[in-house]
Amino acid sequence: MSSVSQSSNPEKAWNGSAVPYQPQHQEWPYVQADFKRMDESPDNSFYSDSRFVTHIDDAAIASLRRYYDTVLPRKGRIMDLCSSWISHFPQAVEKAAAQGELKVVGLGMNQAELEKNQVLSKRILQDLNEDPNIPLTVCGEHAVSGLQSADSVDSESGLLDCTTCVVSLDYLTRPKEVLESVRQLTRSGGSCQIIVSSRMFPTKATSAWVKRTPEQRLQMIGDYLHFAGWKDIEIVDIKAGDVANAPAEDQGGLHGFMQMMGMSGSDPLWCVRAFKRD
Repeated sequence: MSSVSQSSNPEKAWNGSAVPYQPQHQEWPYVQADFKRMDESPDNSFYSDSRFVTHIDDAAIASLRRYYDTVLPRKGRIMDLCSSWISHFPQAVEKAAAQGELKVVGLGMNQAELEKNQVLSKRILQDLNEDPNIPLTVCGEHAVSGLQSADSVDSESGLLDCTTCVVSLDYLTRPKEVLESVRQLTRSGGSCQIIVSSRMFPTKATSAWVKRTPEQRLQMIGDYLHFAGWKDIEIVDIKAGDVANAPAEDQGGLHGFMQMMGMSGSDPLWCVRAFKRD
C-alpha cells in the first residue's frame, strides 16, 4: 500500500501508481558546479516583476488539482513553498482554508503575487538561495514555542502537515538545506509534495537540472529528499494516473482521444513525494 494513504483524503483515492525511489549513492553526489546558473544575477531582481501567469497548462492544472484533492489535508497547516499568485489547490482545500480549519502559509519571492493568492493565511517573502532556512513563523505559535524550548511533544501542534512546491525546485541552489529545514518544521507523518513538469526559465535553472532528462531529474529530487532525511520517497506520474481520475466531461473530445492513445495533449506532470518518519 502506498504511504500516501497516511495523509490522504479518506473520501477519495488516487488511482495512479507510485514508484518507490531507489537511492543510488551512499554519499551526497552533487558538487557546487551543479547548482550554478546561466544567469547568476540576484534573484530578487529577476523576480521583482510580478508574473500573473501559470507555468503549466490548464489540463495539467486540472490534473494537479485532482491529485491534490486526494493527498492534501483539510485541517492543520500547509506550506506552499516558492508560492505565487495561485496554488492550484482543489475546492475542498480552499474551502477549508476559508473556514479557518486549514492554515496555508505561502513562502515566495514576489509580494504582489503572494498578496493576490487568496488561499494564503500568511505570506513570507524570502530568497531561499540566499537563506535556505525556513523561518519558524511558518508554524503556529504553540509549535514555535515548543521548538524554541526543544519540547518536541508540545511542538507537534502547529507544525507543518504538508509542504507543496510546484515546478520551482529546479531554481534552488541549496535544495538539500531547504528540504532539511522543511523536514525539521514538519510533524511526524507529514509529507512533502514536489511537483515537476517540463517548463522552466533555463537561465535560472541549475546546471544539474538543465543537463538531465526528465527521468534523471525525478531521481535527483529523490536524492535531495533522501539526503535531507525524508523517508518513503515515491515518484508519481500524475498525468498517467489522471486518466482514471478525470471526470467524464474531461475525457471526451480530442483531449480524451489523445489520453486514450497515450498522448496527454498537455504538459507532463509528476510528483516526488516523501514523508517524515521520526
